[in-house]
Amino acid sequence: MSETPSNTLQYRFDGPEEAPVLILGPSLGTTWHMWDRQVPELGRQWRVLRFDLPGHGGAPAHPGGSVGDLARRLLATLDALGVQRFGYAGCAFGGALGLELALRHPERLASLVLIAASPRFGTADEFRQRGVIVRSNGLDPIARTSPERWFTGGFAAAQPAITEWAVQMVRTTDPGCYIAACEALATFDVRDELGRIGVPTLVLAGSDDQVTGPAEARTLVAGIPDARLAVVPGASHLVPVEQPGAVTDLLVRHFSSAWQQPMFDTATGHIPIPAVPVAAVPVAAPSNAPLAAIAPAAVQPEQVGRQDPHEAGLKVRREVLGDAHVDQELSAADEFSGDFQEFVTRYAWGEVWDRPALDRRARSCVTLGALIAGGHTEELGPHVRAALRNGLTPAEIKEVLLQTAVYCGIPAAHAAFRVAQQVIREETTPEE
Repeated sequence: MSETPSNTLQYRFDGPEEAPVLILGPSLGTTWHMWDRQVPELGRQWRVLRFDLPGHGGAPAHPGGSVGDLARRLLATLDALGVQRFGYAGCAFGGALGLELALRHPERLASLVLIAASPRFGTADEFRQRGVIVRSNGLDPIARTSPERWFTGGFAAAQPAITEWAVQMVRTTDPGCYIAACEALATFDVRDELGRIGVPTLVLAGSDDQVTGPAEARTLVAGIPDARLAVVPGASHLVPVEQPGAVTDLLVRHFSSAWQQPMFDTATGHIPIPAVPVAAVPVAAPSNAPLAAIAPAAVQPEQVGRQDPHEAGLKVRREVLGDAHVDQELSAADEFSGDFQEFVTRYAWGEVWDRPALDRRARSCVTLGALIAGGHTEELGPHVRAALRNGLTPAEIKEVLLQTAVYCGIPAAHAAFRVAQQVIREETTPEE
């Protein structure tokens, strides 16, 4: 067990101290105990390290801002332990961490297994909506429906103790850390980078997984050079829990046969980092040049004046209003209205919403008040949804609307309450 500063992760070791290190990464809402059935066998030949995500399993509630941030915390944990090279197997969110490690820190990875993983988990809207549900209702609705997502119906019915254990795992997770993990998955997308993964990779999926099943697994295999696929029959999302024997056997076989040894540069004693392809004119390097000089980063043209805020504005607009709403607005634009959509994206979202002096919660409060004051109830619904995405609770939105009743008038606030009540009901009612 570990004492956990905010820049590291809670962990535990099992297995012989002198053995190579094998890391097992958890799924969102689980703890390291999801790997309990694999550890006895894996611990025979590896030093097994398991870790908890922030706020999971009693770990300190230091939310992670992105998958990359959590990968860096894992590496900081390993650095403190003196672990430089390791094998890695991760399930779902843990699989996202594995992809991040393979892409950003390939020199640390000896072999990789991705379980119930995807280069992009659903859509950003889905995960931000889940965050709204948790912020409004707590984790109980997510906990109660977790067995449906994680296990096949037959397993859940036959194993009530494990089903209840799964519910309690989610229920005891810190809500803020769960929401932050949802936000991290909302922005995670490495579909265009899979071809750069060079570590030996096994992709494993449950045959009945409706979350990240065989289709997502085949996307990974198609994109990662020389990756292999294994589909475990009779298993849903938490494959290591539902089919522990099959998963253990696959892990042992993969890590025993595909543990890539470091290739040391005899001149420097260092492990060379694989070169990332760059779009540049070929550079002729002198024969005695160091490896890093052969493929320099492409020189970026010098920026003249201010950078066009359209790209940043479109990103902020999608994050706040959601992909579905923005796609609908942009697809409805034609030759007549297209310039207006460009104007809104560039100046409202790229200029004002992207300014750092106010956070998005504050900007949502201001926006709601301004829309009500102007009588623009037709625009209020999308911005109530945006306020929920930006972290406001229904109770806080109610206070904003009550404030407008004082300064904008009862009729304006009355109309706003009708719109907001309907949106909040739609957005915060958990699916049965």
